[in-house]
Amino acid sequence: MSSIVSRTKNPLLNSLPHFLTWSALGFRTICSGRLGFESSSSDSSLSAGTKLLESYREEFQIGSRLITLETGKIARFANGSVVLGMEETKVLSTVAAGRGDAVRDFLPLTVDYQEKQFAQGVIPTTFMRREGAPKERELLCGRLIDRPIRPLFPPGFYHEVQVMASVLSSDGNQDPDVMAANATSAALMLSDIPWGGPIGMIRIGRIYGKFIVNPTMDELSLSDLNLVYACTRDKTLMIDVQAREISEKDLEAGLRLAHPEAVKYIEPQIRLATKAGKQKKDYKLSMLSDRTLEKVGNLAAAHIESIFTDPTYGKFERGEALDKIAQDVKKVLEEECDEDSLNVLPKAVDTVRKKVVRKRILAEGFRLDGRRLDEVRPVYCEAGNLPILHGSSLFSRGDTQVLCTVTLGAPGDAQRLDSLVGPPTKHFMLHYSFPPFCINEVGKRGGLNRREVGHGTLAEKALLAVLPPEDSFPYTVRVNSEVMASDGSTSMATVCGGSMALMEAGIPLREHVAGVSVGLVSEVDPSTGEIKDYRILTDILGLEDHLGDMDFKIAGTRNGITAIQLDIKPAGIPLDIICESLEPARKGRLQILEHMEREISAPRTEVDRNSPRLASFKYSNDALRRLIGPLGALKRKIEEETGARMSVTDGTLTIVAKNQSVMEKVQEKVDFIIGREIEIGRIYKGVVTSVKEYGAFVEFNGGQHGLLHISELSHEPVSRISDVVSVGQKLSLMCIGQDVRGNIKLSLKAALPRPGSEFNNLVEGNAPTDRETPNIWASADNISDGGEEHKSMIEGIPKSKHELSGENASASTPTILIRSAAECDEEEKSAGLSRSSKITPKPYDASKRDHKPKTSPTEASELDSESSLSNLFPSTIKNKSNFLQNKASANSNDKEAEAETPITDRRLKIGTKVTAKVYEIRERGLVLDLGGGILGMYRFETNGKKDFEVGDELRVKCSSFSTSGVPVVSSVDDE
Repeated sequence: MSSIVSRTKNPLLNSLPHFLTWSALGFRTICSGRLGFESSSSDSSLSAGTKLLESYREEFQIGSRLITLETGKIARFANGSVVLGMEETKVLSTVAAGRGDAVRDFLPLTVDYQEKQFAQGVIPTTFMRREGAPKERELLCGRLIDRPIRPLFPPGFYHEVQVMASVLSSDGNQDPDVMAANATSAALMLSDIPWGGPIGMIRIGRIYGKFIVNPTMDELSLSDLNLVYACTRDKTLMIDVQAREISEKDLEAGLRLAHPEAVKYIEPQIRLATKAGKQKKDYKLSMLSDRTLEKVGNLAAAHIESIFTDPTYGKFERGEALDKIAQDVKKVLEEECDEDSLNVLPKAVDTVRKKVVRKRILAEGFRLDGRRLDEVRPVYCEAGNLPILHGSSLFSRGDTQVLCTVTLGAPGDAQRLDSLVGPPTKHFMLHYSFPPFCINEVGKRGGLNRREVGHGTLAEKALLAVLPPEDSFPYTVRVNSEVMASDGSTSMATVCGGSMALMEAGIPLREHVAGVSVGLVSEVDPSTGEIKDYRILTDILGLEDHLGDMDFKIAGTRNGITAIQLDIKPAGIPLDIICESLEPARKGRLQILEHMEREISAPRTEVDRNSPRLASFKYSNDALRRLIGPLGALKRKIEEETGARMSVTDGTLTIVAKNQSVMEKVQEKVDFIIGREIEIGRIYKGVVTSVKEYGAFVEFNGGQHGLLHISELSHEPVSRISDVVSVGQKLSLMCIGQDVRGNIKLSLKAALPRPGSEFNNLVEGNAPTDRETPNIWASADNISDGGEEHKSMIEGIPKSKHELSGENASASTPTILIRSAAECDEEEKSAGLSRSSKITPKPYDASKRDHKPKTSPTEASELDSESSLSNLFPSTIKNKSNFLQNKASANSNDKEAEAETPITDRRLKIGTKVTAKVYEIRERGLVLDLGGGILGMYRFETNGKKDFEVGDELRVKCSSFSTSGVPVVSSVDDE
């Protein structure tokens, strides 16, 4: 019931003189910042307790949801208005009819559905901060309301009717579209507009084989069926289905369940209309008189039948012949001065055509083009007809022809959706276009067309079921369908052409999807309104759609149905006939699938298709920020220079390029900016930045630097490095390792064909199939016992490629020279190798050596220069600091000292003499056990003694430390 209203005056105004009050000046009280003139009428007649509004309410339950219907409180001036609520979602639907006589021959019904952002407490993000033109979803919901209510208006009712449905509030759990349709039915029942309702509409889902009535949005995301069903008490009006290859038997079970659930909406609407409904108004109906129909039939029926019985007529030839018959009838009526018949002549001729066609189909079982009732028109398929595109196909069925193209994009190209319910983005889009030339007409191209959006969405639903999931195929896909010629069911032709184009684009579809439209011609008993006889037509023509009773579009694979759309013209069709139509549709679909599979049966591979190149790379977010640049300027620059598209998400970079050459160009630019994960054995392009006596320093892989040692320049000896490389020269180099300080070692000769080798070509980014394995002097710190494999001195080298076994390590020829710590430090300073490397080195085991010497001032700067690595490799930098501390201690002013006590890593300094045992024998030296768990290296001198055995004792002196902190010793006898 309504609220009670009473008015009181402001007590502060009572003390003012009357001539100073607003009422004396003829103004209202200021309210909400507005000032207006006061009404001359007085409110003194409204006393406390006066009833201003009266509302009526009905409550009922369907499934587990409590539903309310309410009228009288909101939009009272509308011809009919109802607010339908389910939980916290409320939808208002209003109807209004135009006044005056209807001078037209069609029903001008307009259905507007609108979702405003206030329904969820959100301000629109548009520039004007208000809603703009109708979105696709709003157009689709408007069609969903229009389709079941249109057939129930009485014949000849051609007055303008407008339905406006608005979402008042939404909790995000329920889709408001079905609620809006039921609210519209209730509003029409309350109005004075003649209408044959009410109707009920229900949504059915299925999760793990169990049907669910009125599923929530979360339940729909798990469901393999989204069935929307509308009906009267005993007949079906509309079906809309999106499914994941559901069988015809299971679909029929869902329809049988949906009908009684939808009927539950009807009785509450009748009760509400009994309480608050208006008396139906007698509108003028534009009906054809029996005299006019008889006269036009006598003049045209025989000629029309002769045309429809001749299968040689094509679409336009048949249309021209029928137009000529209409002109002949018009001349006769003009001669007779029959103005009444002339005013309704087009409608009368169309009615005669309908009777002739339907009578022939029912009596003889023959159709306009001579086909049998279950025969599909000839099919022609062609895939890849536009080879430069990502994917393309041409599909023809009879005179209907559709050109479909596929465009692949990055994940960032997904369509953003602003609807109240459902996902925020859409990665698969199908856009359907129906240009005027496809029916040989002249017309204008406008904005979003309700019919085009509906047909495109139907085909999109059909194909969505066979697409790979987004987690395995995260790319955005757009299918564009251009109708080249139309003579029936272009939306189903779009399904067929779109399926072939997707496979031609290399998208891994599970199955081909085909669609066919099924029609109905029936004979109704005038007295009871029941269907006495009917025929089901497979693959209907455009004229059969116009003159028939239904357009039942069914799409699916060999395994089941993926999408359905049913539109009818009479006031309902029995559900039994609908279910019977599923089998002819399945047989027709299988015929079309055979033609499609003969043309293309599997997705194209990378080799035999001309499609864009798509690649995804994993990077750290810091690296991606460097790639994007300030305000995205660097990313836009790369896209402008290459024509590629780059999409950046959390930790992932996706590149979409037109072809392979563009992809390589983009990858080269990206690698130069942020690089990629460095892998031993891969080939990288780099630029020489400086040349030293011992090698060259090369910048590669996103600004990283590596050392190209003189020994890695060529398979032949090189005397001067400047004879081979120069500053600014571009080289293709192989990464052969990384030393313990994280410096990358590059090789030119490993990337070049060896003399006499048949492997002359190496592809960048791929490891060579046959190359010389780098022989590495193993670090003494990482030597393992017995037959275990030695760990490489260069940390981070994969074990499977570069780790040497204990059996062949002694026979290897070293490619890395063990230099003094000072030489290594000087080399690193000149190279400026303070950049972080992406090879993850194996950490030095600091627990075995507890070096804690003081850092000298001369080494402090070197520690600072390495601090930038601590973010990426903190454990490595910590160990490297220990190495530098050992080196600083080794360069101190301590003189040589004899080891009076057992040696420890803290006491070991340059000049310290100890007695060591031979731990292992190598080709170019010995690994010595210095005691205290410390291992050192002894290098054979030229022409020196080499006949050692494991266990021999030697008197040695610590002469230097390697960069890794490993002591290098010399024999005391050599002095």
